[in-house]
Amino acid sequence: MSRIAFVTGGGRGLGAAICKELAEAGYEVVAADLKPPRGGLEIDITREEDVAKAFSRLGRLDVLVNNAGVDYTLPIDELSANQWDAVIGVNLRAPFLLSQQAAKIMKRQGGGHIVNIASTAAKRTWPNASAYHASKWGLMGLSHALHAELRPHKIKVSAVVAGGMRTPFLLDRFPDIDPGVLQDPANVAKTVRWLLTVPGESVIPEVMVIPMREGSWP
Repeated sequence: MSRIAFVTGGGRGLGAAICKELAEAGYEVVAADLKPPRGGLEIDITREEDVAKAFSRLGRLDVLVNNAGVDYTLPIDELSANQWDAVIGVNLRAPFLLSQQAAKIMKRQGGGHIVNIASTAAKRTWPNASAYHASKWGLMGLSHALHAELRPHKIKVSAVVAGGMRTPFLLDRFPDIDPGVLQDPANVAKTVRWLLTVPGESVIPEVMVIPMREGSWP
């Protein structure tokens, strides 16, 4: 029986790297994105009906990776309510909707694993990122709450606190950033793959993966 993994933001960056790693590990991967790769699933993960429809088509679900993320780098007095809502929608509302549907399937089949891609932005703060920080701190809270709630159903929930990566998420927005202080997204993807190999009697609720020269963490 094929193991099924559903990865949001699977079209590029870390999401694409996770899809590659899980496919190499033998999973049948659903790469979900607004602009999915060839063979992927086009979906707006902030829409409840779209998420429910996508999951209704799955016979089983072994792994959900909540990876998709957006940000607007703006001072609080310049950030619009619509931009705030967009960040919270993708980074926090969507993981709730996806985890809710995943939990239904995983409970029926007797287990599964939800992996939430957080950030050092869930541990520390810096200027001009209020919505992003709020969303990632919220995601950490959601992840740990689901860990406590779903563990009796043999559903593991893990948060991956990822440091800066050489992906379009940073490189497109900060052209002056030194790529040398960032890490290859494949390193974080390999960590996700490793999490899924932890024996069934154990779970890792949280793990941090940062570059050796990470600037946002000591």
